[in-house]
Amino acid sequence: MSRTFLTSPLGRIVRSGVGRRRVQSLVMTLTTLLAVAASVLAAGLLVNSRAPFERAFAAQRGSQLTAQVNGARAGAAQIAATAHASGVIASAGPYPVASLHPVAGSGADVPAGTALKQMTVVGRSGPAGAVDQVDLTSGTWATGRGQIVMRAGPGGGTYFSLGSHVTFPDVPGAPTLTVVGFANSVSDTADAWVTPAQMTAMTPGTTPQYQMLYRFTHAATDAQINADRSAIAAALPKGAFTGARSWLQVQLTATSQTAGFVPFVAAFGILALLMSVLIVGIIVSGAVSSQTRRIGILKALGFTPGQVVRAYVGQALIPAVIGTALGLVAGNLLGILALRDAETVYGTGTLTIPAWVDAAVAASALALVAAAAWALALRAGRLRTVDAIAVGHTPAAGRGRLARRLAGRLPLPRPVVIGLATPFTRPARTLAMTGAVLLGAGAVTFAVGLTASLSDAQNAPSIWRLGNVIVNVGGSRPGAPIDQGDSHRSTASPAQVAADIAAQPDTASYVGSSSTTVGVAGLTGGVSVIGFSGDTAWASYEMISGRWFTGPGQAVVPTRFLTATGDTIGDTITITRGRRRVSLRITGEALDTSEHGMQILTSLSSLNGLHLGLQPQQFNIELKPGTNRTGYVDALNAKFASTTAQARPNTNGGGTVTAAAEALAVLLTLLIVAVAGLGVLNLVVLDTRQRVHDLGIFKALGMSPRQTIVMVLTSVAGIGLIAGIAGVPLGVMTHHFVIPLMGNAIGTHFPSAYIDVYHPPELVALALGGILIALAGAALPAGWAARTRTQNALRTE
Repeated sequence: MSRTFLTSPLGRIVRSGVGRRRVQSLVMTLTTLLAVAASVLAAGLLVNSRAPFERAFAAQRGSQLTAQVNGARAGAAQIAATAHASGVIASAGPYPVASLHPVAGSGADVPAGTALKQMTVVGRSGPAGAVDQVDLTSGTWATGRGQIVMRAGPGGGTYFSLGSHVTFPDVPGAPTLTVVGFANSVSDTADAWVTPAQMTAMTPGTTPQYQMLYRFTHAATDAQINADRSAIAAALPKGAFTGARSWLQVQLTATSQTAGFVPFVAAFGILALLMSVLIVGIIVSGAVSSQTRRIGILKALGFTPGQVVRAYVGQALIPAVIGTALGLVAGNLLGILALRDAETVYGTGTLTIPAWVDAAVAASALALVAAAAWALALRAGRLRTVDAIAVGHTPAAGRGRLARRLAGRLPLPRPVVIGLATPFTRPARTLAMTGAVLLGAGAVTFAVGLTASLSDAQNAPSIWRLGNVIVNVGGSRPGAPIDQGDSHRSTASPAQVAADIAAQPDTASYVGSSSTTVGVAGLTGGVSVIGFSGDTAWASYEMISGRWFTGPGQAVVPTRFLTATGDTIGDTITITRGRRRVSLRITGEALDTSEHGMQILTSLSSLNGLHLGLQPQQFNIELKPGTNRTGYVDALNAKFASTTAQARPNTNGGGTVTAAAEALAVLLTLLIVAVAGLGVLNLVVLDTRQRVHDLGIFKALGMSPRQTIVMVLTSVAGIGLIAGIAGVPLGVMTHHFVIPLMGNAIGTHFPSAYIDVYHPPELVALALGGILIALAGAALPAGWAARTRTQNALRTE
C-alpha cells in the first residue's frame, strides 16, 4: 500500500480496523499461517510423489547401464575407452567393485558380530561424476583408510549411524571401517562406497573387478538397452564383459516399492488443501460479517460502497499477507522434515518444495482472501445504512429461539443450556465450524487406519521375515577371514543342519527353503520358485484368498502372477526346466510382492519331477518364548564350526519405509488437526466478541467465570460431537478407498483383515476426537470471556 493511501481517510479506516481487533487479526494471521503451511506441504508432497524415480534419475544423471568387467581380461584404460563406444554420450568409471559379507561392529543398531546381507562395495573417490551423481544425504564422503559411506534407507545402512563400525571378516585382516556418511544412488549402483585405495587394500591377490557406468543416446526400451549392451561388450576383449544391469530394471523395482505410497500422500494432500480453502474462507467471511454494523456507520459518514469494499479488503489482506509470508517459511521448514521421510519412502535423492509451489500457494491464498472479503463487503456495502447497522448489531430475529426454548426444558444447568442453544443463532457459522472439525476428525481416523494397515502389511510373513533366526547352509562364518580356514571347512549337509536345529532344545518350529528359476507355460522369461520343506504350515504367508498348500503338486502364487497368466485359484500351471515338466494346482493367492509379484511358492517335493536335486539352502527358525536369541545363535554356530553353515539373528530391516510413511502420515495429520483447531478458535473468538454485551448481562446476573467457560465450551462441544461422528465415516471411507489403490499400485490385493482394521471401541474414541478438537480450539476464547470484566462487557457493542 502506498504512503498516500495509508494517510488518507480510507487508509486510516484500514489501520484502525486492524488495530481495533488485535485478537481477531492475530487469529487470522495464525490461521492463515497454518493454512498456507499445510497447503505448501501438501502441494509439495503431491508434486514430489509424481514420478519421483524419473525426476531423481534425471537430476542425478542416473546410469542407464551399469556394467561389471573382469579386470583380468581388460585393464582400466581399456575399460575407460569404452566411453567412445557407439551410442555412449556419457560415462563414469571404471570403479573397483567387490561383493563382501559385512558383520555389524560397535555402535550398530544390532548386536556386534551380527552377520548382515551381502553388500556390493565400490571404490569411488567422490560422489560427483558425469553419470550417477550420488546424493550425499548426511555426513561426509570417505576420504581415507578405515572409512565407508553406507547407502541410506533400507538395506545395510539401516543398521548403522554416523560413527558406528562395520567389519568385513571375509577380507584379509578382517578390517573394521567407520561409517562417515550416508548416500543415495538412484541407479542402485552400490550398497556402500570406500576410497579406491581402501578397495585395493581389501582385495589383495584377487582378480580385480570393475564397474563402469553409461548413458546412451537411446535407452528407453529393452531392445535399445540390449543394443547398447552389445556395443559395450564388442568394445572390450572377449570374456571381459561379465554382466550388466539396465536402468529399466531399477525403475521397475523402484516403482513397485514407491507407487503404493502415492495414493495416501495424495489423499492427505487433498484433505489439507480442502481444509486450507475452508479455513481461509471462514476467517475472512467472519472478519467481514462481524463488522457489518461498522460498515453501516461508515456509509452514514459518507463513504461510498466502493470505498467500503476497498477498506475491508485491505483489513483482511494485512493479516493475511503476514500470515502467508510466515506460512511459506513454516511450510518449507516442515517440508525439510516431511520430505526427508519422503526421500526414504521414494528411495531417491534430496527432495525439495519447488519455488513455483510457494508462489502458487501464496497467490491462491491471497486471492481467496481478497475474493471472500470483496464478496462479503460488497454485499454489506450495498445494504441500506439503517439495515447494515441493524444487521451488524444482532442476529436475525427468530434465529435460535426454538432451540433455546427446547434446551430450556432440559434438566441441565443454565450455562449448559445457553451453550447448547448458541450454535443455532448463526447457522452458517456453525456449519463452517462443523466442516472444519469434520475434516480434522476424518484425517485422524484415516491416519489411524492407514498406520494399522501399513503395520500389518509390513509384518506379513515372508521368507525374509519368518522366524527369529536364519541359517544359511552355504554362508561364510562370521569372525574368520577367508584365508584363515573358510576354504578348509566342509560343505554343510542340509539334512545335518536340519537335525542340529531340531536337536536344539529352544527350537519351536523351523522350515527349510530353496529357490530356483523355472519356465511357466504362457509366460516369457524365468519365474522364481521357492520350495519349502519341514513345517510348511508354519511358513504360511498371509492369504488373500484360497489356502496355503498342504502337499506336493500344490502351489500358492501372488496377485500379479494371477493377473499375468489369467489363472484363478483351482487352475493348474505347468512349470518347466529344460525338457522336464511339473504340473501344480493353484490353491491360494498370497500377499507377496517379492520378485515383482512373479513368484511361485510350493513344497520342495513338488519340484522333484524337474530333477534339479534341490535341497534347503536356508532355514528359518521360530524360537520358544523367552529364549535368548544370541545364545541360541552362538550354540548353533558352535555346531556348525567345521562346516559352511552359518546362523544369524533375523534382522530384516524392511520396516524403514513403513516407519517413514507412518511418520509422514502423523505429521500431515497433526498439521490438519492444528488448522481445524485454529478454525474453531477463530469462529469462537468472533462469536464471543459479537456476544460480549450478552456476556456482560450474564455476568451482571451472577454468572461466574467457571460458568462462563462452561457456557463457551458447551457451545462447541455439540458441534464437535456431531462433526466427529460424521468425520469417522469420512475417514473410514477414505481409508477403504486408498488402501486398495495402494495395493493395486504395487500389483497386489490386500487381505480383508488388512483393510477392516477399525474396531467399535476405537471408532467410538475417534468420534469423541471431534469434541477434543472443538474444545481445544475454544479453550482460549473461553478463558478470555471468563476474564472479561462485567462493566467493560456492558459498555461494548
